[in-house]
Amino acid sequence: MDHAALKQFVAAARYLHFAHAARALGIPRSTVVATIRSMEAQLGYELFDSAASSTRLTPQGEAFLVEAERQLATSARAAAAAAAKPGGKAKASKGKGRAPAVKGEKKPGRARQGR
Repeated sequence: MDHAALKQFVAAARYLHFAHAARALGIPRSTVVATIRSMEAQLGYELFDSAASSTRLTPQGEAFLVEAERQLATSARAAAAAAAKPGGKAKASKGKGRAPAVKGEKKPGRARQGR
């Protein structure tokens, strides 16, 4: 399972409402539903009870929720450890830059044209 799919499942399981989970993640509701259906097809069992009048997790869905939250926490710790450490050597600009104009002197970088 990819990270985004796990995130969508966990949000749907926490809210127990696909539209609220989609709004919290900033994605369309249809994407969340399609992802959940795809996950159910891959796993071979239903995660949400489709016969219930409201959205509820199945026992397998509750067990998978614990596993999904553990995987997300592990990947979050790994991402934090891999993040760049502060500090380091500053890089100097290698561009030519522009010297300040001084009144009464010729412009830097321009040779005077001979006649």
